[in-house]
Amino acid sequence: MKDSYLFISDIHLGLQSKEAEKDKERRLVRFLQAASHEARELYILGDLFDYWFEYRRVYQKGFFRTLAALQDLTESGTKLHYIIGNHDFLHRDFFGTEIGAKLYELPVETVIEGKRFFLAHGDGLVKNDLGYKVLKTVLRNKAVQKLYSLLHPDLGIAIASSTSRKSRDYTAQKDYGEIDGMFEAAKEKIDSGFDYVIFGHSHQRALEIYKNGYYINLGSWLSKPCYGRFKDGRFSLVDWN
Repeated sequence: MKDSYLFISDIHLGLQSKEAEKDKERRLVRFLQAASHEARELYILGDLFDYWFEYRRVYQKGFFRTLAALQDLTESGTKLHYIIGNHDFLHRDFFGTEIGAKLYELPVETVIEGKRFFLAHGDGLVKNDLGYKVLKTVLRNKAVQKLYSLLHPDLGIAIASSTSRKSRDYTAQKDYGEIDGMFEAAKEKIDSGFDYVIFGHSHQRALEIYKNGYYINLGSWLSKPCYGRFKDGRFSLVDWN
């Protein structure tokens, strides 16, 4: 019986060594197979891939098993929601038409079992990260993306991979101050009436109570894979071994 809602983020397929990627994909495929039996809906909160640049008639090589498992998931009746992150931002229609996912470029506000959820990758929400906000505006510009798509796929994907690596290094080295900016952003959403605020992006797993709400960060699959589960009115972070 499908009676739960599941959440994952920041798998970053394509980031690590070849052997590490094989192991990570095997874990992910097993998770998706298990999810197909229990999840009414699965939310991917960004950065499934370390970079994704989809051309009109070409999609990048690799991770066929993941794409097939996602299609099997939707064909089993699980609804798949994909909130685009800062590393996999350029999607066209492949995930929608071939896999059956619903893609979002903006945060998602939804009600699950009577509770209000605010779901986002989390990039651009920290107030003192002006530089990234400007960069995000440029990268998400449709005219810029259309011009970029005129590059040969081999060159375009190579540049996307290099840019993704630099973006990750910038995020890892930047000092955001002592205050957790993502938690502060979550508090504002809880104050506005949301019961659960779920982010990824920072790779820092968290489950914090604030007033009558909860802030959750799903961490990443780079060191200790986990997922979020909402079932019977309760949210939990679950290690996936």
